[in-house]
Amino acid sequence: MTTDAEEPTLTIDELAARAGITVRTVRFYSTKGLLPPPVIGPRRVGRYGPRHVARLALIEELQRQGMTLAAIERYMGQLPPDLSHRDLAIHRAVVASWAPDAVETLTPEQLRRRAGRPLDEDDMERLAAMNVVRPDGDGYRVDCGQLRLAVELLDVPLSHDAILAARSVLVEHSRAAARELSRLFRGEVSERDQQDVKTLSAHMQPLVVQALLTTFQRSLKEELHQWLSEPREGRPV
Repeated sequence: MTTDAEEPTLTIDELAARAGITVRTVRFYSTKGLLPPPVIGPRRVGRYGPRHVARLALIEELQRQGMTLAAIERYMGQLPPDLSHRDLAIHRAVVASWAPDAVETLTPEQLRRRAGRPLDEDDMERLAAMNVVRPDGDGYRVDCGQLRLAVELLDVPLSHDAILAARSVLVEHSRAAARELSRLFRGEVSERDQQDVKTLSAHMQPLVVQALLTTFQRSLKEELHQWLSEPREGRPV
């Protein structure tokens, strides 16, 4: 887990506007313990940062899944309190991954509001490379379930070509894993009727997604550790 480097700069009104909710709702979530307290600045004005924005986005996604407030409180209460906004974005992506496709047609202004920041031509090309945004007439077709995480990735120093290559690698290996898992499950349910197959899929999908995410995170950490531990030419070891 990492901590947020960005300083809290948003007032409660700005936070509410960024999340698309009312100030009253922000205060309500705070009383329920769903949001950490703001940082108190000059003139006793509370300031909010990326973690608050990410927590509100996760709450929104859990609501989209039909979870009650009590269930959301239990879910959020189980999360480590020091999760960064990037960690929270990953949690939201996992939750969204077993939701029905949330593709919407947005105007440029609606897309900017959803993104929470201005998007220049290079940003749009990178979002398109991630297959999150694509032009559609005067607007855009947007994968709203992945938009916030994709916007976070805009600040990662990767070239357009690197993003395309990375996406190809992920899609190729994800499909291979899905194919093998499907073959495995098919052997388990070959004697069952269609409804049993649907029930198994509904129960297994979130578990498989979480397992894949956890395994990938561990493997990536190991690969990065090995890469950074390798001696480089001209660098003392």
